[in-house]
Amino acid sequence: MESKLQIISGKFKGRKLLLPTSARPTQNRARIALFNMLESGILESTGNLTVWDAFAGSGAFGIECISRYGASVIFTDVVPESIATVRKNVAAISAETRAKIIQADAIASISGFVSSVDIVFVDAPYDMAEIGRAFVNKLGRAAKPETILIWEQEADNSVEPNADTWDVLRDKTYGRARFLILRKK
Repeated sequence: MESKLQIISGKFKGRKLLLPTSARPTQNRARIALFNMLESGILESTGNLTVWDAFAGSGAFGIECISRYGASVIFTDVVPESIATVRKNVAAISAETRAKIIQADAIASISGFVSSVDIVFVDAPYDMAEIGRAFVNKLGRAAKPETILIWEQEADNSVEPNADTWDVLRDKTYGRARFLILRKK
């Protein structure tokens, strides 16, 4: 599906991204603000960065990390169309060697990926907020200290993270989206 979604910075700036029909993408302006927050003291180093785009959709967040930082990215989604779209978007920038694209349930995949990642982006479907909450709770039990978690939620239906597990580094709302940037204690 043609969209206005694009890579906003880095090596592949301006490239258009395909969008699966079932996706609700994070808008370009919200992603710009999110990356500005990350780059204002949260990301100490971007060398050898490993990112997990857990509910990938179009893969926009992970692809942005490839473009900006040369990151290695794990993309997971349960929807076959989303996985096919991520494959096309990654191929369009010839970044297949930087991407691991897997059709899988993000919650069930935590134990397989959490020990190797520096940043996790979770953007569960807004109409399934309990899935995002379950993912964050399970991730909190398994993640290594200092892991950065970016949790996008619907602002009108948001949930607070477990304060015993996560330090809140930033908490910003952009339209319908609330971004919590957390660091594992």
